[in-house]
Amino acid sequence: MKTNITTDESTFINQHLIDIFNDCFQQSLNTILVDEGNEPIYIPLNDTQKEHRIYFAHGYFSSALHEIAHWLVAGEKRRQQQDYGYWYAPDGRDQIQQNEFEQVEVKPQAIEWILHQCCQKKFRLSLDNLSLPEQDNRPFARAVYTQTQHNFEKGLNNRVQVFCAALMRHYQNPQALEPNLYQLGDLSSALA
Repeated sequence: MKTNITTDESTFINQHLIDIFNDCFQQSLNTILVDEGNEPIYIPLNDTQKEHRIYFAHGYFSSALHEIAHWLVAGEKRRQQQDYGYWYAPDGRDQIQQNEFEQVEVKPQAIEWILHQCCQKKFRLSLDNLSLPEQDNRPFARAVYTQTQHNFEKGLNNRVQVFCAALMRHYQNPQALEPNLYQLGDLSSALA
């Protein structure tokens, strides 16, 4: 079994994801996915670019899915602001800042989990803060699990449905949106 993905293979996989996203949203919502950054960022349409752009970091597939998830969650007003108008404090947050970070991250990471499932890829929760190594991560895992189940109960928004359908076709995974596939135990063991 092959465990390492070469740079060429990674580029190929990322290009598929970029093409899928752009096919879904470039024409309809003037938004493209771009693999050109060291840091992930969303930059809305402005005087120097003719479309909204989602940049993901270092060519990482999971970074792309994470940034797409933020875009899929963001409402129209937030999609008019750089990085959707959210603050970001880098690694080194204290517990209060970490709690605020997690509150903002629950919805996008719930969607990200669904996207990973559509692609048949393993999902890892991201707390993005190595400065709190003793932190109890289980409440965040429970919150993401609860939000995921809530998403299925209330229904996924149109953009999520469109993108998931495209991913499921590409990855030949028609069962990806079955709620019973999403178990809390999978998240608890998937903390990064």
